[in-house]
Amino acid sequence: MTIPYPRISPELIRIGPIALRWYGLMYLVGYLVGHRVARNRITRGLVAMTERDLDSWIGYLMAGMLIGARIMYAVVYEPGHYLNDPVELLRIWHGGLSFHGAVIGMVAACAIFARVHRVPFLQVGDTLALAGAPGLFFGRIGNFINGELYGRPSSMPWSMVFPSDPLQVPRHPSQLYEAVAEGLLLFLFLRWLERWSVSRGRYRPGLLGGAFLVGYGIIRFALEFTRQPDAQLGLVLGPFSAGQLLSATMIVAGVALLLFVRRPATVQHADVPG
Repeated sequence: MTIPYPRISPELIRIGPIALRWYGLMYLVGYLVGHRVARNRITRGLVAMTERDLDSWIGYLMAGMLIGARIMYAVVYEPGHYLNDPVELLRIWHGGLSFHGAVIGMVAACAIFARVHRVPFLQVGDTLALAGAPGLFFGRIGNFINGELYGRPSSMPWSMVFPSDPLQVPRHPSQLYEAVAEGLLLFLFLRWLERWSVSRGRYRPGLLGGAFLVGYGIIRFALEFTRQPDAQLGLVLGPFSAGQLLSATMIVAGVALLLFVRRPATVQHADVPG
């Protein structure tokens, strides 16, 4: 038994040659929610940025995300293809982006922004962690509407047959698993962690960034067992995919950051708004 896949047109509306796609709309909504979250942290004094800095920071993030996601995808997933045609690196509309590469690119962008604007890097990183999580939710919903990045074959009653699947077999709707776990639940946990630590005077810059790396890494590692591996790679180390190896690296980095945050240091307190 399966659940019929809701065949939603990827295009929300088309006017002549211009089309508004659900995928783009999801990222726009994720951007708006993330912008509001970041602005709230500025208002509460948890990051030493101004409203003007926020707009500049987002520009840094967009550049870092695209460059990091593209390079990581090219190096890990299809190195031969891009070596044969280096110009293809610039054709991002052809697809081929890595989330783990996007994270690396955005962290690098945060480091550059922090240095240029003289803002503490860990404060900026925490803001990225909290503001970026909602985008994961909306992005995965966009993947589901596009019928891409679907899961492995499954006999679960909620399995679906995706139109783009050449085998046309029931599969895990892994995009929805990731939307709920990586996006919604992780965001709610980080939001709770921020408010809990601040209200008790235990918040230190870097706490949210480390928690995000560990949380996302664990969630993604577990859910990769339900997600169809990339066709060009398959499983790269025993039963593990490339995504799981990259997620394991995130977990290690997150634990290291949390241990760094726990070191004795002067704690900056902030009030929780009523």
